[in-house]
Amino acid sequence: MDQTIALSVAQQLLQIKAIKLSPQNPFTWASGMRSPIYCDNRIALSHPAVRNLLIKGFQEASGAFGPVDVIAGVATAGIPHGAILADKLGLPFVYVREKAKSHGRQNQIEGELSPGARVLVIEDLISTGGSSLKAVEALREAGAVVAGVLAVFTYGLPASAQAFSEAQCPYLALSDFETLLKAAIEAHYLNAESLDTLSAWSKSPQAWSENWLAAYEAK
Repeated sequence: MDQTIALSVAQQLLQIKAIKLSPQNPFTWASGMRSPIYCDNRIALSHPAVRNLLIKGFQEASGAFGPVDVIAGVATAGIPHGAILADKLGLPFVYVREKAKSHGRQNQIEGELSPGARVLVIEDLISTGGSSLKAVEALREAGAVVAGVLAVFTYGLPASAQAFSEAQCPYLALSDFETLLKAAIEAHYLNAESLDTLSAWSKSPQAWSENWLAAYEAK
């Protein structure tokens, strides 16, 4: 990924507080794991300049996956970014639910998707890669050829790299954790102690969470 774009995206996401850093008072993820970083790229949709920056980045990065026939958004956060990108590229758009509906046509993929179509999947965030790869699996089961996954941001966790490798699915993100740290330091969001905390978390998120909880309960 172009480092100029990566840094610009990280700076803008920090500025609009789409990415929040709180090493001393970590966030609780849906899994229950504690984390010193929280990312909600939906906020970018409310800021036209940032939204346009992300779409421009997606347009440039999409070329790395070769020609594609369809853009697919991962529900729900990947839907708006994917729909805007599809419009810019003049391509059809579909979106992929986490699971099939229990009523109506019971679709998991919404929209028209022809077997053999090359699909670029758009995601807002890659953490472990689970939600993205569920969408990839659904698209493949529907007969599509997945060119890859393109996301706004990735934490760069080892688990996600392993998961994408095992699924034989290429992926890119406009910005990543290392670039975010650089942007946060330049903007004086972090001191040396906080930087060490975030670096330790990125190497082993589960262990960091367990250690933080043990220390908290011991107080």
